[in-house]
Amino acid sequence: MDFKTLYKTINKEHEQVFDKIDQNGLREFIDTVKKYNRIFLIGVGREGLATRSFAMRLMHMGKEVHWIWDDTTPNIGPGDLVIATLGDGQIGHINYVCERAKEAGGFIYVVTGSPSGKTAKNIADKVLFLPAAVYRGTDEVVPSIQPMGNLFEQCLWILFDMIIMMIVDETPDLSFEKMSARHRNIE
Repeated sequence: MDFKTLYKTINKEHEQVFDKIDQNGLREFIDTVKKYNRIFLIGVGREGLATRSFAMRLMHMGKEVHWIWDDTTPNIGPGDLVIATLGDGQIGHINYVCERAKEAGGFIYVVTGSPSGKTAKNIADKVLFLPAAVYRGTDEVVPSIQPMGNLFEQCLWILFDMIIMMIVDETPDLSFEKMSARHRNIE
């Protein structure tokens, strides 16, 4: 396929995914993120990179944010939100971490392209379904010409950026300028 055909096809896939997102589920996720001050995030691979970018923007918004794999991550307890991204809804070590976090009293929110996966189905308190093709996914989603979980990973990054923009727009004492003031200043 040539470049123009590829980008038009991929853009169409993105549009189909975003058109299929349940707006009530998205609203519930946004309201949950707004409610919690201490947020722990976990994800692996390319979806983990998208999740880390979301963690960074949450920090820029003034949230206390921790990446679960970092050595400086504190304990999780009641009143803490855990956001786990699992494309197929059941990545073994993330499942284990979510079990431990839930036992400690954390509220578990799974963002996935496969809500039938065991972490999404059995451990999550809430699930945000991003209906994009994922690697080893089994749920009905927007199919993709792209390999493995590309469509899910791309849409996850864009969705997280849109969520940040929506929260900023809805929060009177928050602005992109205030977020920018929290940006790392040692570059």
